[in-house]
Amino acid sequence: MQKLKEANLYRSELIPVSGKLVERYNKCLIKLGLTVTKLESFSIDGLGWSPEISEEKEDIHYLNNGDANSHCIIITPFQKGLPIYNPFHSFDKDLMKLIFKIHETKIQNITRDSAICVDFDQNIDVFYEPLDVLRYTDVVIRFRLIDNLDKVKEEQLQLIVNFNKDNNFIDEKIHQQLLDSANKYGDLRNRDLNLEDIVFTSDSFYTKAFGGIYLLRNFLTPILIFEEKEAYKEAINDTVHDVLMYHISHSELMEKLRDHLITECDLKEERTFNRYERIQKYLFSKHLEEVNHPIKDILEDNMLFKSYLNKLNIETRKKVMSVDRYLDKLKINNETKIKDIIDNSVYFSLHKPHSSLRSNHQDLIWKLLVNISPNDVLFLYWYDKEEFYKQYLNWDASMQDWVIETINKNI
Repeated sequence: MQKLKEANLYRSELIPVSGKLVERYNKCLIKLGLTVTKLESFSIDGLGWSPEISEEKEDIHYLNNGDANSHCIIITPFQKGLPIYNPFHSFDKDLMKLIFKIHETKIQNITRDSAICVDFDQNIDVFYEPLDVLRYTDVVIRFRLIDNLDKVKEEQLQLIVNFNKDNNFIDEKIHQQLLDSANKYGDLRNRDLNLEDIVFTSDSFYTKAFGGIYLLRNFLTPILIFEEKEAYKEAINDTVHDVLMYHISHSELMEKLRDHLITECDLKEERTFNRYERIQKYLFSKHLEEVNHPIKDILEDNMLFKSYLNKLNIETRKKVMSVDRYLDKLKINNETKIKDIIDNSVYFSLHKPHSSLRSNHQDLIWKLLVNISPNDVLFLYWYDKEEFYKQYLNWDASMQDWVIETINKNI
């Protein structure tokens, strides 16, 4: 991963945490019912998730209490706008934007000497079966302060009321109580520590629950798309809910997405875009085995590209050049079928979200498309970094160089 780090493409916007902030972070973990970290320093993203703590606990979703209960930790206002490197839901970034939009000033005040535990409550204590995700509607964002600072403020105010009552101003016990509280927590009288609940209404989204599920609910009939086969097999036994269900590997899924105007694909148009070239080169690279040149050079040098292309067996060459072949044949015979020429993995990777979709839905569908057919390294990096990092480790060093350069050209 060192090359990715040097190119600022691997978790480059994490905030370092050490000293007093570690103590506050651990208090949040305890308040959330989780175990503390033994690390003396680590880094966090916008959600308060730490890759170092994740490795320590051997749990990438250590901030969750089960799939149905996800949390966030805010220990600094600098978390505003930071990337979320391991989101459990596709709308996690929207949740954090909403939190800082409404409570930014209070967060700046509170995190001077405290920290905030955040609960994303969708009124589901435990998931029992995959179709429980259909119950996701409103997410209530609730806040709790470490050391119960908001309650301590109320206690301080009550002490002051008692102090001003009758002749209590001479009561040394009340004096000492006020001094003890002020020394421990500071003067909280004029601090605004009340973080009201926020309601976030979800629509279509992706969740990692049950191995990964897409819920597309803003269409004629809700569509559930499962990444895990066991979850899909369990879900299709349901006879109560009126939903369409697919496993992500089903070829008929793409046809349904086109019919519902969720995706579209114009091969003539796509061939004119850089995305087509990236996909073609990536597909080509997967078939390069015995090479005498760096893969990066082969993909970037037109003469080398042709040379190695012609060294492949005929069936592989047809697959790599299938889109060009199809469009050429279509000029001669307009009844030429896509399925007869282009492999599904290639055809699917050239789809895009339908232009009529809202921007947040387009992002969700892009993520779905790169999961269905992950042949565009740039979009894989943009929409599914975890999968990108996994694949990156298996690439030839020269291939890694080409990928990094490709991404940097488009940032």
